[in-house]
Amino acid sequence: MLKLPDVGEPRVEEQCYIAENAAVIGNVRIGRRVFVAPGAVIRADEEGSAVVIGDECNVQDGVIIHALAGSQVKIGRGSSLAHGSIVHGPCEVGEECFIGFRATVFKAKLGDGCVVMHGALVVGVEIPAGRLVPGGEMVDSQEMVERLEPVPEELVAFRRTVKSTNVGLISRYSMAERR
Repeated sequence: MLKLPDVGEPRVEEQCYIAENAAVIGNVRIGRRVFVAPGAVIRADEEGSAVVIGDECNVQDGVIIHALAGSQVKIGRGSSLAHGSIVHGPCEVGEECFIGFRATVFKAKLGDGCVVMHGALVVGVEIPAGRLVPGGEMVDSQEMVERLEPVPEELVAFRRTVKSTNVGLISRYSMAERR
């Protein structure tokens, strides 16, 4: 019989909403007031892996967060991961970041307030706080990182709206479940 390594059980703080068909597996820590939408997959089931999601994050439909064996994925407080995005460990996403539809972040570190727009690919780099990765761009070298512009104010406002809207859904869905 195959014996799987003991990778721990998920721990979810109070006031979270995790959709019934979301998968949360292994050494996963989810902070307070986190919204996890239908079809999301959050996995830290390989030996020595961990996923830590900070308070007031938003993990939308179809998002995949996966930590490889011996790696960690950390999602900072107040960050939003949009529909179908992938965050694959080792990876660190700072506080108040936004990762757009179908964007992929792998072996990377995003500073606080970064925005990775829809369909972008970020691999093997460290992006300083407050930078914008435009939609469809591939950023895979520090030279490319140095050319990234600051996040414009309209996208800062958009990021805040997405977060507040989705975190606000927690109470609506929680109330519906109690009925």
